Formats: sequence, structure tokens, C-alpha cells
Amino acid sequence: MERARHPRGLGIVGFAALLVWAAAPGRAAPALRIAAGSIARSEVVAIGRDALVLGEARKDVAVINGDARIEGTVAGDVIVLGGSVRLGGRARVAGDVFAVGGEIATGPGAQIDGRAVAYPSIGAAWLTLLEGPSLGLSAASPVVLAAKLALLTAWLALAMLLLVVAGHDVLAASAVAAVEPARSFLTGLTAVLALFLVALALAAFVPGVAGVPLLALVVLCALLLKLWGMVAVFHAVGEWLWRLVLKRRPQPLNAATAGLLVLGAVKLVPWVGTVVWWTATFVGVGVALTTKFGRREPWLEPAVPARLAWEPRAPRAGR
Repeated sequence: MERARHPRGLGIVGFAALLVWAAAPGRAAPALRIAAGSIARSEVVAIGRDALVLGEARKDVAVINGDARIEGTVAGDVIVLGGSVRLGGRARVAGDVFAVGGEIATGPGAQIDGRAVAYPSIGAAWLTLLEGPSLGLSAASPVVLAAKLALLTAWLALAMLLLVVAGHDVLAASAVAAVEPARSFLTGLTAVLALFLVALALAAFVPGVAGVPLLALVVLCALLLKLWGMVAVFHAVGEWLWRLVLKRRPQPLNAATAGLLVLGAVKLVPWVGTVVWWTATFVGVGVALTTKFGRREPWLEPAVPARLAWEPRAPRAGR
């Protein structure tokens, strides 16, 4: 029996397009506002504009390239990259508050149940860390174009390898990327920020010789999450495009190649390519985490007592 069709890839493509529109330069986007008395039951994500929470946010609040102003309550975390967090006197945050590239200002009576961490000296450099060094060259420079084409070739080789050795797991992760892009984006954003903060802590507080292996482990973890997740994103986007244009289901490698070529072409566009690719990065990292690299198993499974593994069966009746 054929399963009910759903717009695979449409969610992630539409979500990336929404982020590009929201973060477009030269436009004064209005703040994302949760009015007093209102309840936001899902995650609140603002890209390229401020977020104002006067009511209640039942989950996390994330802001990129903007400020967060909290006057109501937030049941999750408040994460701001490239901006500041301002808490009014009646604000209450049940989770943690992070501000990278800004500060945290609290009014009298504001309450934070978790941690409050701010790195005001760090600007938009974290975007460069995600996309690689710009080398101070223009986007149309032959050196930059050659580097991007070389990276796309490496992505294609990686996609072929993962589809051969773990194709089923990649397809399972792709399904999650297609139908839950916003949730995966926020999960990936939180994970990247956490790894980033861990790396900063290791560099600041752990001596050089002892901290190098730990820092390398953090970088390796982030790299594995991105590599795996991006291949799943390629497949999700490519399969949606293939179904849209050719009206049939493609082979996994064809879908991943199509998605890679489309996103690779977008990557060559100045500014827009950067937004789309770090959006895909966050979605990919989130998908890799939530699906446990496509295995769809809990990360921490309860241990089974050893005696249960060899416990003999009960004898049959009549014996």
C-alpha cells in the first residue's frame, strides 16, 4: 500500500526562503511580537529582526541578527546570536539565557532559573566559522569560486559514500528534515551554540596541552553532525524537486545529487548563499541529533540486566 504523500523537501525549502526574506538587508523588518495574554506553543524563531515576548512562550526563543526583549515568561531557553537580551521586571525565563555578540540586561525583579552567559566581544564571526574563512576576497573572485566548487565536489563524494554504507539511515534522517525543518533548525542552532560555548570554555580554562585533545573532540563532534545532516538535507531537497519536476520518485543518489547541485548553485549567490547554507547547516545538525544519525533510537537507552539475556525459558506445560 502506498503511503500518503506529503510535500517532502517543501518544508525545508520554504523555511530557508522564509529566513532569506526575513534577513534581507536594507529592510526594516518589524519585531516578532508575542502580545500580552498570548501563548506561543511552539518555538519562537526570529531571523534578522527583534523578538518581543510580552505574553507566554511555551518553548525556546531564538533570535539571529537581532535583539530579544522579554517582558513575559519563557518556558525554555533564550538564545540570541548577534544581538542582546533584555529582560523586563516581570520577565521569567525557566531555562538558560545565551547572548553571543551582545549583552544580557535584566531589570529589577527579572528571574532566570538557568544560566546566563554572554559573549559581547564576539560579533558575526561565528557565521564565518560555519562557512569557512572568506580570505578577504570578493564573492566573484576566482579563488573563492574554485574553493566553493572544490567543496561541492567533496560533498558529492561524501553523499555517495554515506548512501552506500548507510543509505537506510540517511533516508530516515531525510524524512525528518523534510517534514520538521523548523524544529530541526532550532535543535541544530542550540547544539552548535552549545558546542561553541564548550570550545570557548576549554580554550579559556583548560591548559593548552590538556585542552587540545578535548577541543579536537568537540570540533570532530560538530563536524560529524554537520557532514551527516547535510547529506540528509541534500536528499530531502533533491527528492522534493525531482517529484515536483519529473512527477516520480528518484533514486537516492539522484535525489542527493540534485539537492546538492541546487543548493550549490544558490551558494554561489552572494549573501543569499550564506544564509541558505547556514540554515541548511543548522537543520542538518538538528536532524543528525534528533534521529541519532538516522537510527531513530534514543541516545540514552536503559541498560538491560545481564541475567535477562540468558534467563532460560519457562518449561512447557505437560513436561
